[in-house]
This record gives sequence, C-alpha cells and structure tokens, in this order.
Amino acid sequence: MTFSKLLLKKSVLIIQRESDNGELKRTLSATNLISLGIGCIIGAGIFVMTGQAAAQYAGPAIILSFVLAGLCCVFAALCYAELASMLPVSGSAYSYAYASLGEIFAWVMGWLLLLEYGVAASTVAVGWSGYVVSFLHGFGIDIPTALSTPTAHMDLATQTLIIGNNINLPALFGIAMMTLLLVLGVKESASVNNVIVVIKVSVVLLFIAVGIFYVNPANWHPFIPEPTGVPGQYGWGGILRGASIVFFAYVGFEAVSTAAQEAKNPKRDVPIGILGSLFVCTVLYMLVSLVLTGLVPFQTLNVPDPIAKAVDAIGLPWLAFLVKIGAIAGLTSVMMVLLYGQTRIFYTMARDGLMPAMFGKVHPRFQTPWINTILVGAIIGLVAATTPIDVLGDLVSLGTLCAFAIICFSVLYLRRKEPNLPRPFTVPFSPYFPILGILFCGYLISSLLSNPVTVKFYLAYLVVGLLIYFGYSRFHSHLRKETAGDILRAPEAQ
Repeated sequence: MTFSKLLLKKSVLIIQRESDNGELKRTLSATNLISLGIGCIIGAGIFVMTGQAAAQYAGPAIILSFVLAGLCCVFAALCYAELASMLPVSGSAYSYAYASLGEIFAWVMGWLLLLEYGVAASTVAVGWSGYVVSFLHGFGIDIPTALSTPTAHMDLATQTLIIGNNINLPALFGIAMMTLLLVLGVKESASVNNVIVVIKVSVVLLFIAVGIFYVNPANWHPFIPEPTGVPGQYGWGGILRGASIVFFAYVGFEAVSTAAQEAKNPKRDVPIGILGSLFVCTVLYMLVSLVLTGLVPFQTLNVPDPIAKAVDAIGLPWLAFLVKIGAIAGLTSVMMVLLYGQTRIFYTMARDGLMPAMFGKVHPRFQTPWINTILVGAIIGLVAATTPIDVLGDLVSLGTLCAFAIICFSVLYLRRKEPNLPRPFTVPFSPYFPILGILFCGYLISSLLSNPVTVKFYLAYLVVGLLIYFGYSRFHSHLRKETAGDILRAPEAQ
C-alpha cells in the first residue's frame, strides 16, 4: 500500500453523474429544505441547551455565545453551499472530502459525521424524554425515575461516568418511532416535518411575543457574570464555553446538504435551504435567549425544561402547556432529521464500498435505505437510553467543529485545484471567509479540550474508525478496484 492510494479522489464529474442516476426519489423543494433545516436546528439547543449554558457558563451573555457560534456557522454554511451546488449528492461533507482531499480524508469525515448525527440524535432524544415526562406529570401520569433517566451520569467533581440501573425508555421509544417513519419514506417524513416545524416555530414566536412583556431587566445584571475561578465558568471564558455548547444546536443546517440527492433542483435549492434555515434560526435563538434570561435569574435555568420553567415563573400555565407541546414537537422533528442525515451518509459510504453493502440497499416499495435505517435507529436508541445529555453534547460539538474546518479547507483546495468547475453558488470574499471559518472552528475547539472525558472518547473513536478503514474499507473500496473506466477513478487518471 502506497500513501498515494490513500489520497485517491473521486472525480467531480463522476459524482455529478452519480447524482443524476441515483435511486433516491427527487421530491424535496427549496421550501422543504429550509423546513428540514429549521426542523433540525430548532430543538434541543433552544429548548434545553440555552438554559443550561446560561446557568453554568455564560449567564445573560449567552446571547453573545449564540452570536459567536452563529458567526462560525455562517462561514461554514457558505462553504457548504458552494460545495453542495457543485456536488448535489447524498453524503454531505463526506462526498465533498472525497472529491477534494482523497479517500482517507473522506473516511475520516464520514466517521466524524456518523459521530455528529448519531450522538446528536441520542442527545436530542434525552431532551425529548425530559419534556415528555414533564408533560405527562401535568396530567398526573408519573414515569418512574428508574425508567426515564439514562443508565450513566457524569460526576462533575471527578469527571467520571457513574453507571447505575436506570434506563431511559421514553428516549428509546422516540427514536423507534422516528426510525419507523423514515423507513416508510422521505416524502412522508418531510410532510410530517413541515407540520411540526409550523407548530414549534409558532410556539417559539409566542414565547418571545408574550415573554417580552414580563422581562425584569434586573435579571440581566450583571450581563457578563464575574468569573468564579473555575475554567469556563462566567466571564469571557464562559461566553466561549457557552458558544461551544450551543454550537451543538446549529448542526441542522448541515443536514440539508445530506438531502441533495433527493432535492428537485439541488444546485439552486440546497444553498437556499442551508442559508435560509441558518438565518431564521439564529435570529430566533438570540431572541429566545434574551427573553429567557430576562424572565428568571439565569442561575435557575440548569434544568431539562428551562423555557417551561421560565413561563411557570410568570404565572401563565396555558403558555407553559403550549411550550411543552412545542418542545416535544420540536425535538421530535430534530430526532427525525438527524436520523435521516446519518442514514444517508451510511448509504453513500456503502455505495462507495467503504461500508458493508447492506447499508446501501434500497427498499423496492418505499425507496428508502431501510436496513440501514433500522440498524442505525437501534444503535442510537440504545445510546439514548443509557447515556446522559451532558456527556453527549460536547462530543457532538467537537466532531462537528472538526468537520466544518475540513469543509472550509476543501473549498480553498478545490478553488486552487479545480478553478474552472461550474459553481452555481460561490463563497463571497474568498479566501478570507473560508479561512475565518477554519479559525473560528479552531477557537471553539480549544474550549472543548479542557474536558478529559470528551478528549479521550473522541481520540478513541478516531482510532476505532481508522482501524475499520484499514481493516475493511480499503479492501472493499470501489475507487481502488476500478483501475480504469468511467465509473470511479482518481482525477489524476482522467
């Protein structure tokens, strides 16, 4: 094996041809894609993470954390939009890396995306479970703690995982229902998602419109709490730490690019879907965080349902009821979109031979990768039932930030190596915006490296991925098997 074989690339023209000849149905419009992105972005970040990040790290300055994380995402989103307009295929950043940097980088990117989508779906399922339990409690239905909390929990003092006898059955149930829906078909899933998006955006807007009249400006003072001496707790360090946490909430715009092969006009619709959903959700996040920290002291928001808690504090039970409905609906759609994204990445990697062929099998009636979807749902459901949300969130952010940095670099690389390729959408002010994207990602990554549990798990995950690549994928890679022809080949061989 020579090092050059690790850097074999898929031809951009061949990737475009695969898109035109794919088995997946093209049923999604630009509106569907914006809705898909909003459906994924507005979820655990706004209903759970906002309160926890404000209480533990940033205080009322959590709005600045959203600005910082959103700015990082803008640079990455512009790069995604350029690549998606050039390479309108399933697989998202995995396919982009295959065309620009080579197979080994594509594998690492795909492996990072599996961490991002899979662990993120588990994280959201844990948050969904918390709101469901709270909602049922309002009707006198109490689910025992042993059946509604994860098996493990993090001991913050010792930074270790404590294993118990609990299991989060509501989280497992939520993943199972979304898995079934995705097996039935993406058009049906998108239709359900559109309805859910309307519900949860309406609830978020209602919370902002009503809550603004009950804000106590005293709760915003001090706007940036004094540091406590604990790294990342309040002060500017807390704003940075908060940004790395709420960054998790933005991964939804990337899921739009995984739907490129099922978009009606991907070169036009995918960039619109990516940038449109990111803009709408960033504005909503900032407004919600401002109202939330104005309603109650930020120290009280470290709970599974911070928005419901804030509404309860102003004595509006009807609004609290609607907020819980919106949160459950919102987190439901996020679970679905994240599961969707992971199954499509598995599907694309299987078609390239880097994953077992069963992940690429499409159901003859539903035209969805059904075996892939069921297996992914089972694994994610198990993780959601056993793992706490605070452990999962940092892993998602770390993997996502690394993937975004690679995407920004890929744009720079393709601009240099393939300057004449048609680009229906281009990143403005290049190379400055892609470079800023890389720098912002690195800045946020630095705040996550202080958690030894996250770093150890992340490194172990990467090692396992490389072992799978060198033990299985490189022997089954279609790109390696095809030494000539028009199907798959390195750009250098053209």
